[in-house]
Amino acid sequence: MKLLTTDNLRMQQPASFYKIQLKSHKTTLSTLKKKLNLSSSVRLLLFIGIGVMVYFTFNTPKLAGVIAIAGIAFFLFLVTRHAKLKLQRDLTKALIAINTKELQALEGIYQNFPDGNQFYNPEHFYSQDIDLFGRGSFYQYANRTALESGAQVFADTLLANDIDHIPEKQEAIKELSNLPEWRQRFSAIASLVKTEIPAGDVVSWLDNYKPFTPKHIKTIARIFGILSVLICALYGFSIISGYWVFVIFGLGLFISARFMGKVSMLHNKASEVQTTFQQYAQLLFEIEEQEFLSSTLSRKRKKIISTDRSSSGILKKFSRYLDALDQRNNVLVAVFVNGFFLRDLIIASNIEQWIKTYGQDAEVWFETIAFFDGYNSLGNYAFNHPEHTYPEITDSKTTIHATEAVHPLLKATTAVPNDIAINRNEFFIITGANMAGKSTFLRTVALQIVMANAGLPVRATATTYTPIKLITSMRTTDSLTDDESYFFSELKRLKFIVDAIKEDEYFIILDEILKGTNSTDKATGSRKFVDKLVQGGATGIIATHDLSLCEASETLPEVTNYYFDAQIIDDELFFDYTFKKGICQNMNASFLLKKMEIVD
Repeated sequence: MKLLTTDNLRMQQPASFYKIQLKSHKTTLSTLKKKLNLSSSVRLLLFIGIGVMVYFTFNTPKLAGVIAIAGIAFFLFLVTRHAKLKLQRDLTKALIAINTKELQALEGIYQNFPDGNQFYNPEHFYSQDIDLFGRGSFYQYANRTALESGAQVFADTLLANDIDHIPEKQEAIKELSNLPEWRQRFSAIASLVKTEIPAGDVVSWLDNYKPFTPKHIKTIARIFGILSVLICALYGFSIISGYWVFVIFGLGLFISARFMGKVSMLHNKASEVQTTFQQYAQLLFEIEEQEFLSSTLSRKRKKIISTDRSSSGILKKFSRYLDALDQRNNVLVAVFVNGFFLRDLIIASNIEQWIKTYGQDAEVWFETIAFFDGYNSLGNYAFNHPEHTYPEITDSKTTIHATEAVHPLLKATTAVPNDIAINRNEFFIITGANMAGKSTFLRTVALQIVMANAGLPVRATATTYTPIKLITSMRTTDSLTDDESYFFSELKRLKFIVDAIKEDEYFIILDEILKGTNSTDKATGSRKFVDKLVQGGATGIIATHDLSLCEASETLPEVTNYYFDAQIIDDELFFDYTFKKGICQNMNASFLLKKMEIVD
């Protein structure tokens, strides 16, 4: 498979790449449809031809039998070939869907991607506050996973609050961003996996499987098959009577029937996991075939690479066993092949031997596949945003110094970039009018930290960053289920923050704390809380409408005041959404109430 080089990618914008891929895959799909139509016609003609030939040779049973057997064998070959063409067609359709959705996403239409609501956790350090999950969230914007396990990896990466090995993460994401065709093919294959049971349950089944086939059944079956062929041949040459054919056939059916119940149970389970193993084998093959240079990706790949075996080949063999067992639904296979060759028992024995030999490796294989599926979303995000920059990781007094930072979900036509530079043990108090941009700015800074810790590039022209964990309190809610008031829920969140910063260093982002009490009590409590954070050496930002809180900068040198402004000109409200040093002097609540004719 030809992959684009880094230099070619730099010259090619994402939209151009997706359009070229879309055109190419549509051409391929048209060709495959023609081949499938021809294949269907050939199979139909062959089936009719076999019927006609058997009809005209019916008076010569042996010849009719040979024609029927040979015709059925060729028909099954065509069925297999047709199935491969269908798989290629489905894969091409998946690639078309991927490129179509990517073009839509570049236009800001991404609501058709999963929103990750299942990962929502109000008790997490920050996920509730920064639109990480849900409709219109960063997860939905960036998620391109095709597997449930991959979605979990991607979500865990965003939730990890992990500040270790960020340069290695950046290296891995950069490498994947430069492999768009490989990423798309991997995702397309993964999208064809139709799992009836989770991967974890499959691993558990393999670990706990109890074999039932006799120890030497394969040897017995081979001898029985040779004997069946010999008897049929002797009958064909009229050396023995047909009686012996019926005897060997009846004996084969009797032996197969004794294990029918357990084979059926194995077949039911095999039907559930068959597609998973078939597609997972192909996914392993894709990983095996691609050389990775970054330490993280190379290390993950080595988990499935061995000098004396191919993990994808081993898994593919198991998939073939499962597929073969699934063919017992065919009457010809279930009756005649079992009667003469004990086919079900041979396949069941092969499956059990595979589980015994390789079953313990499946968990590592599945984890590796999930990792690449999850990390493909990170690589895809980086590829889609060539204008983003990777934070320069430092170890200095400056925690974040971002130039022209913008929230990644804001439209380029309306977004207003802002600079921010905040040192360790420094605390910003931000005031501003309603709708002036305070909350968006807080989420911009918070998401920059999350993205930087994950190794992603951020939406800024330049960023230097000393890694730090994030903790927020911006959207506290009450709980009817737990019989908690809004105020008590907020107190619990603030207690959570105080306890957390005793154990580790965090960047703290707060938005209008203590909203659940009266203004005087709120002002006093907020000031005491900020004093406690500053005295504890905390770093962070708090947004508030309470101008009295800005007085903290007069006695605490670690505190600096910033604001977002609003101006009323000719009875109209204007915002510049610009982060400025100082204290806001223009509030707009009364003006808006009057403007919207809520009050006089």
